[in-house]
Amino acid sequence: MEIKMPKLDVTMTEGTFIGWLVPDGSAVVEGDDLYTVSTDKVEVDVPAPADGVVRHGDVEADETYPVGTPLGRLES
Repeated sequence: MEIKMPKLDVTMTEGTFIGWLVPDGSAVVEGDDLYTVSTDKVEVDVPAPADGVVRHGDVEADETYPVGTPLGRLES
């Protein structure tokens, strides 16, 4: 399952990927915080949508990406 830049509100078109909260290859359960995203209005820790193993994608911390950009993967 792809981990993507979320759409945190109706007007959001992009967000700043602050960084991962778990190391690459870590096992997580649904609800564990995976990464942090910042917008001009809010900074949010985004939870895992399911159980799995986190695989970081080719994204840089503190860079801005459009909503829907793949940030990594969650492998079952």
